[in-house]
Amino acid sequence: MIQEWFLKSALLQSSLTKFNNCVFPLFLQENLIGALLAIFGHLVSSIALNLQKYSHIRLAGSKDPRAYFRTKTWWSGLLLLVLGELGVFSSYAFAPLSLIVPLSAVSVVASAIIGIIFIKEKWKPKEFLRRYVLSFVGCGLAVVGTYLLVTFGPNSHEKMTAENITRHLVSWPFLLYMLVEIIAFCLLLYFYKERNANYIVIILLLVALLGSMTVVTVKAVAGMVLVSIQGSLQLDSPIFYIMLVCMIATAIYQATFLAQASQLYDSAQISSIGYILSTTAAISAGATFYLDFMGEDVLHICMFALGCLIAFLGVFLITRNRKKPVPFEPYISMDAMPGMQNVHDKGIAVQPDLKASFSYGALENNDSMPEIYTPATLPIVQEQHGPRGVSVPPYRVLEHSKKE
Repeated sequence: MIQEWFLKSALLQSSLTKFNNCVFPLFLQENLIGALLAIFGHLVSSIALNLQKYSHIRLAGSKDPRAYFRTKTWWSGLLLLVLGELGVFSSYAFAPLSLIVPLSAVSVVASAIIGIIFIKEKWKPKEFLRRYVLSFVGCGLAVVGTYLLVTFGPNSHEKMTAENITRHLVSWPFLLYMLVEIIAFCLLLYFYKERNANYIVIILLLVALLGSMTVVTVKAVAGMVLVSIQGSLQLDSPIFYIMLVCMIATAIYQATFLAQASQLYDSAQISSIGYILSTTAAISAGATFYLDFMGEDVLHICMFALGCLIAFLGVFLITRNRKKPVPFEPYISMDAMPGMQNVHDKGIAVQPDLKASFSYGALENNDSMPEIYTPATLPIVQEQHGPRGVSVPPYRVLEHSKKE
């Protein structure tokens, strides 16, 4: 009886395995595993970053003298961030690069949902709908785009052995792609450093070009680690350490340019434009290095491109709806200064135009303004003494007119 039971169990398991291989081929199973790992990693990373942000805000709004790294919330966020990045790193070992990269839209969707759930203000239903309608539409489009990406993603799978990676590295399509990328990177870097062209597109193009090399090396390193775990050791090959060094170097320079962009532009613009440019550059790099779309029919390629466009639009709508911070506009009230005479006839204080930053009393166009709003001229004169020893004020108020 026991032998018959074991025999039936083995036959049942074999039939189930054959059924799964017929319904879900091996490459689809690997694509699904990689996509789920990437989605899980981006979701956990988004939660981790919001936890760390919550820790900073909570400390800033309280009288707690502790540093942020001494709180349990911040450390919980850090551990979740490491777990999420490990999930994303592992996903590159299973699925093609062109499938994993666009799934970073999940982190944008998760951040938008977390921001709406944990919002502190109380909104009326109409205000809430009007304010967050773009976020809801963007989340829906991003989910639809993600579904199309997973469904119609490329199905190219090969073992990431040192021999295969070396063969891809010296192939003429990738060498031509690298030549074009190096020339474009040098030109962009020249305009950025020498011509002071601090445009957001130029900075994020530099980030995207570096990021395309980062994901290529990440997939090579992750794939070789997986093959080594399966029994064929690849970690003793020089190409593994070359890819590892390139991965670390490009990631560091990529973070440097991102930090410079964050000092000049809003995070919403960086998120949307950076996602579009980085995804496009990474897919191009994966198509030339790993030949992700080799043997794919036109329908699958078109549906995959449609999924990317829908995900791009969704991320753009989500980031467009973010509330932009209003910078502090300082001003000087001339009549509030002790000992200062009033420089206008009707006692109006000199204050800046709110449309321009740090414009102390200077108007954009004096010709189209009334005369009382034109700034007075205050020349500096030497202090003089009157005949009876009475000191004269060290300034003289001159009448200002348009004829002058």
